[in-house]
Amino acid sequence: MAKLPTKKEIQKKKIILSAVAAAFVFLIIVFYMVMTRSGHWLVDDDEFEHVKWAVVLDGQSADMERIDLAAELMASGKVDSVLILGRRILRNRSNAEFYLEDFMRLGSFDSNAVYIARHDDPSTIGEAYTIIPWLKQHNADTVLLITGAAATHRVKRIFNVLSGESPVYLTTDIHHYQYNADSWYSSRESRKEWLRNWLSLAASYFDLLPAGNLTEADSFYYKPIVSAKEYEAEKNPVVDLQSLLPKVKEKLEEPVELPKDTLAKDTIVKDTTKKESAKSDKKETDKKEADKKDSDKKDSAKKDSTKSEQKSEQKKRI
Repeated sequence: MAKLPTKKEIQKKKIILSAVAAAFVFLIIVFYMVMTRSGHWLVDDDEFEHVKWAVVLDGQSADMERIDLAAELMASGKVDSVLILGRRILRNRSNAEFYLEDFMRLGSFDSNAVYIARHDDPSTIGEAYTIIPWLKQHNADTVLLITGAAATHRVKRIFNVLSGESPVYLTTDIHHYQYNADSWYSSRESRKEWLRNWLSLAASYFDLLPAGNLTEADSFYYKPIVSAKEYEAEKNPVVDLQSLLPKVKEKLEEPVELPKDTLAKDTIVKDTTKKESAKSDKKETDKKEADKKDSDKKDSAKKDSTKSEQKSEQKKRI
């Protein structure tokens, strides 16, 4: 006959089953939270009416969704100036140059209010080191960071840690099909974005441990950021011919000093020319004198023949 469990054993089994059930419920809740809320935890979607600066970070798709958003905000008057970043991709060509050309085609924007930052930074932290000192140098108070939706929380934290109290950074959800915070698990691209940005967020905590605040003076260590107008002048330089005329006149009025060898050669050539011309003149003079003598001889011969004819006629008459 089997031994019946004691009261303590029954109580112990109940506790174990309750713990298992509680753990199972907890896992279900965690799974639900991960599936429904973790996608939103990566996104910081700030509301704003107007900002002075918008910064387009590199890394957008071929759809140019970040450039489209920046152009739309600037055309609607919500942004005063735009800074476009792009890393070097082909020898001396940069993504920023292609982004700028596409941006300027989307509207009639002031080329003095659009800037590009060409860099070799492989990460968002590198981009932050490049532009934060420049933004402080230009007294930027509020800056909108345009990046992928899943990267907004991480990017804002990186810029806030490196900048300190100023400027104030905002981010927005660009609502691109590659990442949907509500259903990130429904497509392969969204799942990749979700996993990549959670890992990047965790890594950024370690990367920023020794970091300090950047200042205006740090801008001298990086490649200059130029406006679209300066970039066009650099790409297609215009030569003002009118401004060159005074210099050309000065050059024409300056006496030309020839080398000694050249002067000697010119002197020899001149002497040779003079000698040859003198010889040719003498030959012409001699020829003229010979022709004159021949003509004189002919004239005297004619006179003699005329006289002899006259004498013979006189004799015939006699």
